[in-house]
Amino acid sequence: MTDETSASSIEPAPKGDCYSAGEREWMEYGQQLRARFFAPALRLLTKLRVTPDHLTILSFLFGLAFAPLWCFEYFWYGIAALWTHVALDGFDGPLARYQNSASPRGSFTDSVCDQTVVSIVTIMLMIGWPGLSVAAGAIFLVVYTGVLAISMVRNSLQIPYSWLLRPRLILFLAIPCQLLGVPHAIAVVVWCSNVVLGIKLATGFYKLRKRLDGPEQR
Repeated sequence: MTDETSASSIEPAPKGDCYSAGEREWMEYGQQLRARFFAPALRLLTKLRVTPDHLTILSFLFGLAFAPLWCFEYFWYGIAALWTHVALDGFDGPLARYQNSASPRGSFTDSVCDQTVVSIVTIMLMIGWPGLSVAAGAIFLVVYTGVLAISMVRNSLQIPYSWLLRPRLILFLAIPCQLLGVPHAIAVVVWCSNVVLGIKLATGFYKLRKRLDGPEQR
């Protein structure tokens, strides 16, 4: 698989999101499955006038709740809040499609909220037990945010990444694993992610700079 996919071989990517070309296909397929499986719940939420924005906000608040819970050493409550955030985050997309309200604005908002939660979780791991080194956490925040930002710009120019690593769920899973006794689970996930994301950041910057220099030679 090549690192990039030319704009002529894929459908134009919607503006305002940060999904790669291959990732978008799996995301849409997963949303279709969730829409079928959770159809009764989507109908109920619509009847109750719950909107995708409501779910995004609620998901964001649960993600934010991780910080005080972790700070006061309610570790498992914090993990429960974090995974509630993930569960709710998986509902807003299918609900938006069910209500015919899906938009680039909603996708952009969802991406920003998700990245904010990832940043907060990383910072809390850097300053509290079980701990994450400042160097590892700082690099992770920079490369992760940088890759997503470049991905948004590239999608707006219809030159999306062919694939992206999103270590958010892997990081969230590493936290309880380390609490249960798996040594250095968080650090291993973060450092491995730093290597892959660093490469994607460099190649993404190069591809974007090349496009801004002018049209590609064919």
